[in-house]
Amino acid sequence: MPSPIRLIVGLGNPGAEYAESRHNAGFRFVDHLSRLYGGSFTRETKFHGHTCRIRIGGVACWLLKPATFMNRSGQSVSALVSYYRLPPEEMLVVHDELDLAPGVVRLKQGGGHAGHNGLRDIVSAIGGRDFWRLRIGIGHPGDSREVVSYVLGRPARCDTAEIEAALVKTTEIIGKLLLGDFQYAMHQLHTTG
Repeated sequence: MPSPIRLIVGLGNPGAEYAESRHNAGFRFVDHLSRLYGGSFTRETKFHGHTCRIRIGGVACWLLKPATFMNRSGQSVSALVSYYRLPPEEMLVVHDELDLAPGVVRLKQGGGHAGHNGLRDIVSAIGGRDFWRLRIGIGHPGDSREVVSYVLGRPARCDTAEIEAALVKTTEIIGKLLLGDFQYAMHQLHTTG
């Protein structure tokens, strides 16, 4: 059985002006997990971010929100994985995904960064790409020249509802990831939307 997840990294940009942006889907996901499981984020300067420790079904897991901007996420991630000596395959990075419709969530291990600056920086900082990714669909603006303003913008109300519903549903499979049961988690996610 694959190694269980011990760290969930939510990607986003710090600051109130980005809180509701499409790019902050990862932050919203780990915030939801911390509330659901009674955790509380605290600032950790040595990790360049905010951390939280939760337990799901008796299994402990770290949550991390880098306090760097998206394109420097690797600084925070590499600091924490180095400190706790976590191998990449025990890390799940949650991020927005342009190539999926709002509300669609997909789980995969490894792969490229597909132009996502947060993923690009993490791959560069930790020197590998074998970590797990939870890709949260936000849709695409249809024109590559509009991508930056699109991801930094706030989704339409209907898209927000789809994304939030997907985040809530996805929390149901996190316990399986902490046990290393990726097949079950992927089956649940990939056959229901």
